[in-house]
Amino acid sequence: MFGIFSAIGSFIRLGPREYVRQKFKLPLVKFIHDTVNLYKSRTKAGVNNVREILFRGTVIALITALLVWLSIFMYIAFYYVYVPTISHERAVHLKFRPCGTGDSYKIIKGICSFPSAHVQLTNRQQLLMMGQPYKIHLDLDMPESPTNRELGMFMVCVDFRGKRGQLLANSCRSTMLHYRGFMLDTIYKLIFSPFFVFGTAEEKQNVHVELFSDYEEKEVNFLFKPPMQNEYASHEPVTDIYVEIQSRFIEIYSAKVLVNAQFSGLRYVMFHWPVLSAALGITANLFFIALTCMISWYQIIHSEEYVNFIEKNNDKKTDSDSDTSSFSVDYDEASFLEEKIRHRTHSNGDREHVEEIKQH
Repeated sequence: MFGIFSAIGSFIRLGPREYVRQKFKLPLVKFIHDTVNLYKSRTKAGVNNVREILFRGTVIALITALLVWLSIFMYIAFYYVYVPTISHERAVHLKFRPCGTGDSYKIIKGICSFPSAHVQLTNRQQLLMMGQPYKIHLDLDMPESPTNRELGMFMVCVDFRGKRGQLLANSCRSTMLHYRGFMLDTIYKLIFSPFFVFGTAEEKQNVHVELFSDYEEKEVNFLFKPPMQNEYASHEPVTDIYVEIQSRFIEIYSAKVLVNAQFSGLRYVMFHWPVLSAALGITANLFFIALTCMISWYQIIHSEEYVNFIEKNNDKKTDSDSDTSSFSVDYDEASFLEEKIRHRTHSNGDREHVEEIKQH
């Protein structure tokens, strides 16, 4: 009841327009202002959170990409250093001394020396990897001519020499054409006769001569030089190969030297299962790089310099917060005084209005 009379008194004292303004319009404006500020602060906080999340995500993505590419580069570098080239192939160009004319001036057919060749394996200091076994063989492309069939067995010898011409290793192996009986040879020629006619096949055999089954380069050592010995014989890398076929009646289309690496252990796995070994190697590199970065980060944040830097920053922040709080307190006191003065002014105005009503 008292509230109703108080509201009526305020309505009479302030007037309809001022009463509506103070009782309805100003609270509505304040409510809208507070709501807008609330949602504005929330939106700003959300934008700051999204910006911070994007920044952190970008930094993490860049660091992760850097670590992954570094791991891949390390594995590729290790692969090319640790795993040698599996095969080296060099053409063998045979030469011989042809037979001249005799005293009776009759032309003597055939060759008068063993066919031989000099094969330069490399112009560099070293081609074959130290400690890696290699299988070395000679491929002879020989026609199935009557001369070669009647030749029987023959010898193939090679000398491995270093850059200075020292003999490092030599090998001699015997070989011959593969035997094929009359009936089998007739059936073979009948079946492949169309290919022989059109030139897609030839009557020839590829003779595979294994010269070394596990040739291995020795480590170069110039410090120890035993007397009365060729100290470079077992230490120089192979740069030249000398081939000699010990038969004056052999017929050969072409020849080539093949050097194939014989992998074992980790090299065998890395070469024959490259995807699996690459996945395991890159993962292991990434793990160790990440572990190293984490240990380094831990050492940095627990170092004396970092702790002193954080303490200085905290002291500066505390001083700035105290200055801000004193300013806010002064501002609150000023606002309080201004509100009190305003209240007193309104009270004095109301009192003067009441006195005017009494006089009337």
